[in-house]
Amino acid sequence: MKSNVLIIHTGGTIGMHPSDQGYVPVPGFEALLRERLIGQAHQNLPRFDLLEFEKLIDSSNIQPSDWTRIGRTLVDKYAQYDGFVVLHGTDTMAYTAAMLSFMLQGLDKPVILTGSQIPLIEPRNDALDNLVTALIIAGNYPVPEVSLYFNGRLLRGNRACKLRATGFDAFDTPNCPWLGQVGIHIELQEHLLLERGTPQFLVPDFDPQAVSLLHLYPGIPGALAAQLLQNPALKGLLLRSYGVGNPPDGNRELMDALIDAEHRGVVVVNLTQCLQGKVSQGAYATGATLNRLGVVPGSDLTVEAAFTKLHFLIARGLNADQIREQMQVSICGEQSS
Repeated sequence: MKSNVLIIHTGGTIGMHPSDQGYVPVPGFEALLRERLIGQAHQNLPRFDLLEFEKLIDSSNIQPSDWTRIGRTLVDKYAQYDGFVVLHGTDTMAYTAAMLSFMLQGLDKPVILTGSQIPLIEPRNDALDNLVTALIIAGNYPVPEVSLYFNGRLLRGNRACKLRATGFDAFDTPNCPWLGQVGIHIELQEHLLLERGTPQFLVPDFDPQAVSLLHLYPGIPGALAAQLLQNPALKGLLLRSYGVGNPPDGNRELMDALIDAEHRGVVVVNLTQCLQGKVSQGAYATGATLNRLGVVPGSDLTVEAAFTKLHFLIARGLNADQIREQMQVSICGEQSS
């Protein structure tokens, strides 16, 4: 029997049409898709339904509430289908993929995010191949985790980053091997996949002010960090430092702001600005300063994974110590041990 796959169209370039203001989201994607599939080898495709959000999202406008909406849609439909394809804009696709991995722990079915750099409506596009391949994988291959498919690469969703603004090979996982590669054949690296689990889904509501990010740069005023950290709703901060996790520890105003934040229960997580490699907090004396302040080393988490993981743990209602502990262990393959 053929499998049944649900395509969830949330928005993004793949379904956009040109306008005087540039590409804009337009409803009616299913009719366009089925028109483009005329003449395709339908016997090789799984059966699919398409659910289109009433309010389509340009992914540059994504909000934490949209993660909740997407997650609850997947949970509501989970028992009815064998796999899922989520169509999403590329700009924030890695954030949504990471968040879904935390909300949908214990998956026993594929959930694959994809989209395109050129809309399906255009005569030359990457949309149809990305969607058809994601559909085939979701319906026929054992990938029990949230993944991202783009331009021949099947990637772990919470390890992915958008690295290229205009290339078809827009996504990669700098610190994690690809889960699969698609050429003439679909080749999965099954030993890399998460084990099929028992669904333990949790789709919370999020406070968009709960997490923020501070990117360090030479000469950064400590008052900037202090002002950011004064937000009473802030419960987590991502600190993007240099190299293997080194801050400007000679900036006393910055260090004092971090100390004050820790005393008020704000969880500070240290990430590297480097694309590859991991935080080794204490390899240099400057980094060791953060150890003394209680800052959490962020291993090789991407910004997208760290941001969404911190949001998720806060939304679960964990206390600061529990969050610090969970930020240092892999929940669903998002970081190295």
